[in-house]
Amino acid sequence: MKDLPRKEIISKRGRKGFELAPEVLNDTSSIPAFLRTRRSAEPAAIGMPGPDDAQLALIMEAATRVPDHGKMEPWRFIILRGGARLNFAALLKARWRQLNPGQELDKRSQHDLFLRTPLIIAVVSRARPHVKIPAWEQHLSAGAACMNIVTMATAIGLAAQWRSGWLAEDARIMEILGLDEADTLAGFIFIGSRNPDAPPPEDRRRPYWRDVTRFWKAPDDA
Repeated sequence: MKDLPRKEIISKRGRKGFELAPEVLNDTSSIPAFLRTRRSAEPAAIGMPGPDDAQLALIMEAATRVPDHGKMEPWRFIILRGGARLNFAALLKARWRQLNPGQELDKRSQHDLFLRTPLIIAVVSRARPHVKIPAWEQHLSAGAACMNIVTMATAIGLAAQWRSGWLAEDARIMEILGLDEADTLAGFIFIGSRNPDAPPPEDRRRPYWRDVTRFWKAPDDA
């Protein structure tokens, strides 16, 4: 396995890492190549058109093909597109202004993303009591579903990003989406096409795997 072109990066906190060269990002020539170079799209780079029905089916098939201890299916998916997406954006705007009176809509509101992005998938983590399967395992399965959605969308040539923010924790937003108190939002996946006017994607700092990994050895007194 050859090294990929990269530059070393030291974070403000002194953590060492690297960024891959832009030209090697999202290499779909093979599965290993893609997983080594996968990069989510920047929010401003996501535009029209959204996935067609065939592409959406591929994405949703991938969403449900995740580790799921006990076949609990601890996730549900809510798709926002077309007029429904715009209606949700209007309700989001009203809720933001209710929570932040006198403040202008800004990036934190995420309102612009719902206006610009052709398709959004809300991923619901629906953990339920089980004698053998703790809630945290079920939440991890929902997180895996989010990652599969982003991965499949990117692999088929679309632009995608997984976001959460205040929307994922607001009781009124949960009510608007028809969720109950036991549900949590794992996030919103924004999916569209890469805007042709957007600059080429750039990597973000990644850690070297050896810096965050150790090989276990039995203690001397074991």
